Order: sequence, then structure tokens, then C-alpha cells
Amino acid sequence: MATDYDAPRKTDDTENESIEALKERVPAKSVSTDEDADNPGSFDLSAADLADVELDVVVLPAQEDEFTCVHCFLVKHRLQFDHETKLGPICRECAH
Repeated sequence: MATDYDAPRKTDDTENESIEALKERVPAKSVSTDEDADNPGSFDLSAADLADVELDVVVLPAQEDEFTCVHCFLVKHRLQFDHETKLGPICRECAH
């Protein structure tokens, strides 16, 4: 038997219920408006004192056996090279 999934679903149980009765059956969601979308765990970032922390990062220039893919802009080893375009080299991952 074919079922029309676009047809409205009405059962005898919910046909005569009021909107208020339906709302009472659904648990209320607790909505917090003070929660920051970028900080969902409400971690206090001001408590982290990072003023005295120095980050030492050594940036190496591209090596002879590396290239930068012009599609994903990642530095890849020459073994990942697929083909060259007029813009520059493309890696195997971006070529597929």
C-alpha cells in the first residue's frame, strides 16, 4: 500500500487537543541568552592570564623537496605533487 507522506497526519488522540495541552507535553528548553556563541562552555577567558607567556615558533622557509599547492595553500612534499597549472602546482588531494 502506498503512503502519502505529504498528507497531514491526524490521529484521534491529537485532533482535539488544544495548543496549551500540546505545549505542556513538550519539555521546555532552557534558553540562556548570556551564553557567548564563541564560548559555549562559558569558560572565563579573562581568568587566563597569558600576558607573560611567550610563544616561540620557528618558521622554516620552503624546503627543496616541498611545494605550496595553489588550491589548498598547504605546503606539501614533492611526493604529493600531481600537476602544474598556469597558476602553480596542484597537490594530489586537490586534483581529485
